[in-house]
Amino acid sequence: MPPRRQLTPHSANLAGSQRLWLRNFLEYIARERLLSPNTCFAYRNDLVAFYKWLGARSIPELTVQDLADYVGVLHDDKLSSASIARKLTSLRVFFRFLQGQGVIQKNQAELVGSQKLWERLPAVLSPGQVTRLLVEPQEDVDPLWIRDRAILEFCYATGCRASEVVNLRLDDVWLDRACCRCVGKGSKERIVHLGDSAIEAFRAWLTESRPIILAKAEQRAQKRERQMRSVGVEPNPGLAKKIRPQRPSYAFVTRSGKKMRREALWELVKKYALRIGAPKTISPHTLRHSFASHLLQGGADLRQVQEMLGHESIATTQIYTHVDTSRLKEVYRRFHPRG
Repeated sequence: MPPRRQLTPHSANLAGSQRLWLRNFLEYIARERLLSPNTCFAYRNDLVAFYKWLGARSIPELTVQDLADYVGVLHDDKLSSASIARKLTSLRVFFRFLQGQGVIQKNQAELVGSQKLWERLPAVLSPGQVTRLLVEPQEDVDPLWIRDRAILEFCYATGCRASEVVNLRLDDVWLDRACCRCVGKGSKERIVHLGDSAIEAFRAWLTESRPIILAKAEQRAQKRERQMRSVGVEPNPGLAKKIRPQRPSYAFVTRSGKKMRREALWELVKKYALRIGAPKTISPHTLRHSFASHLLQGGADLRQVQEMLGHESIATTQIYTHVDTSRLKEVYRRFHPRG
């Protein structure tokens, strides 16, 4: 295997402003490397935190000891090993970019030791807890209970990530085929199955609740436009776009008829999880973990679960084999002399 090509520093094309270096880096990963918006957002947050620590110091003059001190600050802030490892990865990529631009001669961040990552077992709900969660949205309590039930059913039936759920479009849901198309990390598409309960809940949302929400949102938009015109203000296209919700192609929308935010989905799941007495740490990803764990408990093949989750590596899926200990207990009881 040929040796890895070393980046050769060249004359800096960037201005001397460290803020400009960061801005150019974020443009580079978004436009040239085509990283996802969520990944770019994570890089930005990590590097903004680094800049706050940096203060008036100069990046080209930083030493390995300086960066080690920065890691110590992250430890003092009680960040987890996974969070610190991610921030160091962001720093290495940023410094590699600066090295390629000739801003720095050596990537000192490469010399900072990686954090030891302990394998943490994902939290999962029991089948009974999931059942209670899926029916927790109630007609007499929750105004959007039909939508919320459809979302919860969909999350558990497909094992989709929160971003995949909020970005799901109507054209990607095929109820007659009992499946849908999801776009995951790296814009990779996969087909996921929909069970009968999820189909029933989604059809109720599609026919009973969604049209009413969109109609009311349209009425509110028209009312606001009339009010503006009554005082002599003609909505420009940009303002009109904000006032009037687009004819949404998204499967799940908000009360105002707009696309749901990923944070709103997290809040939705947490609200109903707390009402059934589940831990505060429950999130949409917990339903994804539960989906995978329950499939394996039922005898599903690991490769099949990997495909349904959209994992690039089966090593990521294997963690779910450690979650369910019921099989091991059964084997122990059956075959151990003192089981």
